[in-house]
This record gives sequence, C-alpha cells and structure tokens, in this order.
Amino acid sequence: MSGTAQIGVTGLAVMGRNLARNFARHGYTVAVHNRSYARTQSLVEEHGDEGTFVPSESMADFVASLERPRKVVIMVKAGGPTDAVIDELVPLLEEGDIVVDAGNAHFPDTIRREAALKEHGLHFVGTGVSGGEEGALNGPSIMPGGTREAYESLGPILEDISAKVDGVPCATYVGSDGAGHFVKMVHNGIEYADMQLIAEAYDLLRQGLGASAAEIGEIFAQWNTGDLESFLIEITADVLKHTDADTGKAFVDIILDQAEQKGTGRWTVQNGLDLGVPITGIAEATFARALSGSVPQREAARAVLPAHAAQWEVKDRDAFIEDVRQALYASKVVAYSQGFDQIAAAATEYGWDIDRGAMARIWRGGCIIRARFLNRITEAYERAADLPLLLADEYFTDAVASGLPAWRRVVAGAAQNGVPTPAFSSSLAYYDGVRAERLPAALVQAQRDFFGAHTYKRVDREGTFHTEWSGDRTEAEA
Repeated sequence: MSGTAQIGVTGLAVMGRNLARNFARHGYTVAVHNRSYARTQSLVEEHGDEGTFVPSESMADFVASLERPRKVVIMVKAGGPTDAVIDELVPLLEEGDIVVDAGNAHFPDTIRREAALKEHGLHFVGTGVSGGEEGALNGPSIMPGGTREAYESLGPILEDISAKVDGVPCATYVGSDGAGHFVKMVHNGIEYADMQLIAEAYDLLRQGLGASAAEIGEIFAQWNTGDLESFLIEITADVLKHTDADTGKAFVDIILDQAEQKGTGRWTVQNGLDLGVPITGIAEATFARALSGSVPQREAARAVLPAHAAQWEVKDRDAFIEDVRQALYASKVVAYSQGFDQIAAAATEYGWDIDRGAMARIWRGGCIIRARFLNRITEAYERAADLPLLLADEYFTDAVASGLPAWRRVVAGAAQNGVPTPAFSSSLAYYDGVRAERLPAALVQAQRDFFGAHTYKRVDREGTFHTEWSGDRTEAEA
C-alpha cells in the first residue's frame, strides 16, 4: 500500500479521528497515525467500512504511505506537542510536501513554523477548523492560510469535506502564513461575545420575568425562527429545556456558574490591544468568564456589597421579551462588526489580503457562530469590499436603529435593577462612541500633554503642539 494515500492525519483524538473519517467518507484514501497505535487500530476496526484507511504504526511508515506531494494533517494539542510532531515529520518529508496544522494554534506560532518549514522547501498551512466534533465529521468551516500554491493542491480536498450552504463550500483560501489561524482566533473571539450576549439575554428574562429555564428555552426556540436564527440560539433553547435526571431540576441550575476558557478569547483581546482595535464586546465577554471564576472576590462581595437596586417589575411581558430580543440582535451586530474590524486591521499590519466577505460566507455553515445574519454580512461586503465599518452598511444601520430604543431600555433597566450586562452595555457604549460627533478624548489628550508633554493636535489648523503648562502656558509647535 506504499504511496497510495491522498491525505494523512496524525493525531487521532476525537477531532482528528472525525476529520480522518470525513476524508474517507468523501472517497479519499486516508493514511492514519497516532502516537498510541491502539487508537489507530480502533479507528480502522470501528469505521473501516466508511472508506479506505491506511494505518501506520511509525511516523516513517505513515509518511511513506502518502502520495507525493504529501499532504499531512496534524491534529494534536497546540503548542509544544505540535512542534514535537513537526520536528519528527520534517526529516521524513521532501520538497513540495504540505504540512497542515488544523489545531487551534496561536497565529504567531504559525508564522514562525511557516517560515521555518519554507527553509526546507515545505509548505506549512495553518488551518482554522470550526464546528467541533460534529463539524469535523460532517462538514466544518475551514480557514486555511499558507501559500496559494499549497491551496491549489490542498484546497479542493478541504472544500470537498467542508460544510455547504446553498451549494457553496464553507472553505476558502484566507491568506499567507498565519492568516488562517488568525481568522479562526477572531472567530472564536466573536463566539465568546455571542455566547455571553445570549447568557445575558437569558439572565435578563429570568430576572425581569421570573420565568423558568424551560419557559425561556421556548422563547429562544421562537427567536430561532427569525433574524436571530443561529446554531448558538438553537442549542441554548435545547439546554434551557433540558432537565437534570438526578435532581429533576432545570439542568442549567445545577451547573456551577464558573465559565472556563481555553485561551483563544484572551488571544483575541490581547491582539485587539496590540492593534488598537476596540473589540469591547469580545473583551467584556472574556472578562465575564474571568469574573465568574473569581471565587474569593465573589464570596467577599456577596458578604458586604449592597445593591441599592429596585425590584424589577415588568408590566408588559411580551414587550419586555421583544426589547431583549432587539437588544440581543443589536449587540451581536456590534460584536461581529468589531471582529471584522480586527481582521481588517490585522490584514494591514501583517500584509495579508483577506476577503472579509468570503470569511462571512464560510462562517455560514459548519462553524459554531453560523447564523442567518452572516448572509447579510456577506452581502454587505459584496456591496463594498472595503467597507470601513459593518455598522455603517445600510442594512445594519437600519436594523440596529430600529432596535435602539429597546436596547437603551434593556441596558438602563438592567443597571437600575442590579443585573450585570457587561456585553450588552459595552456594545451600546461602543455604538454611541463610534457615532459620536465629538468624544471626551480631547480632554484625555490635554491631560497627557500636561503631565507628560505628549503633544496634541488642534481642530483649527495643521501641526502638532505643546503647551508650557508649568511655565507661562504659551503654546508652541512641537
């Protein structure tokens, strides 16, 4: 069977296993390898009827079983384990071979690895894969970077196994070196914001209406038939309607309220700071998870911090539900708009040519943030590929404007009644900040000049200036 496999997967934990099965189901002969050969054997024994697998016990045999140019997909833990597999692979490969890292790598690592493998004449393709276990098996959203030459060879296979929406593959070339993993990182950051916004909407309905989890689940199910239709809204409705078998209580009520994270949200926020892009919704969602895990602080606060909040009395149940729905939609638009701003800024910073409309298109299916309104985002960038702000597109301007009164009522009501809504509130503050005719940043800049001679610019003439604050307060051009 030497040299017969069209693609290989090394690392056969759940994601790697399902990705290998996906390739096989689409008619590709798949070389499979795992550090523990027992896992390789179990894949072939349990799923060998799904297609043609070529199992190998050693990395050398695995590489030898691949057609040239070899295409090797690495599906192991990000960081050191990925580097270890690459180090083992490289001496066995030949010029023109393609190494695909389909894990959740940090994009600077991908840039480093791509440069290192290029010196060996190898193509390194950092590839974002979204959709979890189900997506890996049945069709994920796939975001490959690397060279266009590598994509010409690899791309048709990835497009073949990806999710399809209206017959269009949810996979496309993203950009050079780390672009694919960068876009996946931002995708995950938006996912953080989306999940936090949904959680806040749930909390508002619970606190404002006194509704049960199951009742709110029905509300979310109804929302999923309209503009909010998405994978996350759908699964939220299922989770909220689920009952714990042991206690008979709502499942959501027996889960400890401490949300964990694997790091992609933090990476997104750190990069947003590096680029100077205000991704406030993503940041607040990330900090909300951190706050939920701040157990000593929360225990101390519960003991002493007063609320001085009103007792929330919702007079019109249906109107309140609609207000929360509109506020959720508007806040989600802000989160996505900020994420696409970050992609545009990174493309400029790192020299990537990223088509933001194409990113929205491949996120319509397979991935965790797949949603109906991604069609609207795709259309917005088709109208104007260099759109400076997604919120400024006519559709989104009108959509958010129509929900603005509801959004303000919800955020104000939450504040008055002591319900934390960091993502809703920060999204509204961003909206008001970005549309403001003039911001108080002028005062901040004056303060900076006063204590640090950092200079300022004027509205009435060109140039950069400094005032002698500790002297006669004369102004001079810097």
